[in-house]
Amino acid sequence: MIQKYTTEDTIEEIHRFRREIADRFSGDLAAIAADAARRQAESDRPVWRPGATNKAMHPSGGGTLSNSGKSDSAAG
Repeated sequence: MIQKYTTEDTIEEIHRFRREIADRFSGDLAAIAADAARRQAESDRPVWRPGATNKAMHPSGGGTLSNSGKSDSAAG
Protein backbone atom coordinates (compact mmCIF):
# COMPACT_ATOMS: atom_id res chain seq x y z
CA MET A 1 0.00 0.00 0.00
CA ILE A 2 1.30 3.44 -0.94
CA GLN A 3 1.35 5.85 1.96
CA LYS A 4 0.20 9.38 1.15
CA TYR A 5 1.56 12.21 3.22
CA THR A 6 -0.43 15.26 4.14
CA THR A 7 1.09 18.71 4.19
CA GLU A 8 1.02 18.63 7.99
CA ASP A 9 3.01 15.35 8.04
CA THR A 10 5.63 16.82 5.74
CA ILE A 11 5.92 20.02 7.75
CA GLU A 12 6.21 18.06 11.00
CA GLU A 13 8.94 15.92 9.45
CA ILE A 14 10.89 19.03 8.39
CA HIS A 15 10.62 20.43 11.93
CA ARG A 16 11.74 17.08 13.39
CA PHE A 17 14.83 16.98 11.16
CA ARG A 18 15.62 20.59 12.00
CA ARG A 19 15.43 19.84 15.74
CA GLU A 20 17.63 16.73 15.34
CA ILE A 21 20.28 18.70 13.45
CA ALA A 22 20.16 21.59 15.94
CA ASP A 23 20.47 19.16 18.85
CA ARG A 24 23.40 17.34 17.21
CA PHE A 25 25.37 20.63 17.01
CA SER A 26 23.98 22.26 20.18
CA GLY A 27 22.33 24.93 18.04
CA ASP A 28 25.71 26.18 16.72
CA LEU A 29 24.83 27.52 13.27
CA ALA A 30 28.48 27.81 12.20
CA ALA A 31 29.04 24.14 13.06
CA ILE A 32 25.89 23.14 11.14
CA ALA A 33 27.05 25.11 8.08
CA ALA A 34 30.58 23.65 8.30
CA ASP A 35 29.19 20.12 8.48
CA ALA A 36 26.91 20.76 5.49
CA ALA A 37 29.85 22.16 3.49
CA ARG A 38 32.01 19.15 4.40
CA ARG A 39 29.31 16.66 3.38
CA GLN A 40 28.70 18.58 0.15
CA ALA A 41 32.43 18.52 -0.73
CA GLU A 42 32.62 14.79 -0.02
CA SER A 43 29.54 13.97 -2.10
CA ASP A 44 31.18 14.52 -5.53
CA ARG A 45 27.82 15.82 -6.77
CA PRO A 46 27.69 18.80 -9.12
CA VAL A 47 26.95 22.04 -7.29
CA TRP A 48 25.35 25.11 -8.82
CA ARG A 49 27.51 28.19 -8.39
CA PRO A 50 25.59 31.50 -8.52
CA GLY A 51 28.36 33.25 -10.49
CA ALA A 52 28.52 30.53 -13.14
CA THR A 53 27.36 31.33 -16.64
CA ASN A 54 24.60 29.09 -17.91
CA LYS A 55 24.76 28.48 -21.63
CA ALA A 56 22.40 26.38 -23.68
CA MET A 57 23.91 23.14 -24.91
CA HIS A 58 21.89 23.45 -28.11
CA PRO A 59 20.39 26.61 -29.57
CA SER A 60 16.61 26.50 -29.51
CA GLY A 61 14.03 28.18 -31.68
CA GLY A 62 16.35 28.48 -34.68
CA GLY A 63 17.88 31.72 -33.42
CA THR A 64 21.59 32.42 -33.52
CA LEU A 65 23.98 33.97 -31.05
CA SER A 66 25.96 37.06 -31.95
CA ASN A 67 29.60 37.47 -30.92
CA SER A 68 28.39 39.31 -27.83
CA GLY A 69 26.39 36.23 -26.78
CA LYS A 70 23.05 37.93 -27.35
CA SER A 71 20.32 36.04 -29.13
CA ASP A 72 19.03 37.11 -32.52
CA SER A 73 15.39 36.04 -32.76
CA ALA A 74 14.50 33.51 -35.45
CA ALA A 75 11.15 35.28 -35.90
CA GLY A 76 12.90 38.50 -36.79
